[in-house]
Amino acid sequence: MSLGSSLYHARKKSGLSQENVAEKLGVSRQTISKWETGETLPDIRQSKGLAMLYHMTLDELIEYDFDEQQAQHMIDSISDEAQAKIDWSKVWSKKYPVLATYHQKVRIGDYAPQLREMLTQLQVDYGYNSTDAVLVLKDILARVWKGQM
Repeated sequence: MSLGSSLYHARKKSGLSQENVAEKLGVSRQTISKWETGETLPDIRQSKGLAMLYHMTLDELIEYDFDEQQAQHMIDSISDEAQAKIDWSKVWSKKYPVLATYHQKVRIGDYAPQLREMLTQLQVDYGYNSTDAVLVLKDILARVWKGQM
């Protein structure tokens, strides 16, 4: 996502108009528009002012990911009851088709005993409930895959 787009989405999320932002920073509305369309860029002081206005750090503003924010909002707005009814494997398999087909090739039973043991260990050693233990194990696997461990 471009910086201009990040600025636009951060401003919208903050509920401010271009006029509001311009007034608070002492620039014209056209200047805000040019920043948001990527025609020009704010200087470092103006960027810091924008971050403060939007209640973000400068790093968050620069790396603002609207898709992540939108996804978080969607997750937060779904009730626990509705989430329980969702077949998440089916949903994710639209993005990652392997999730719909791997069980036809992979001998899941070969992995199940070790995974059950790891889940039990997380529950016993750290007091996690079964859902939290699954989430922790998934996160550990993701970190290993990304080379962070």
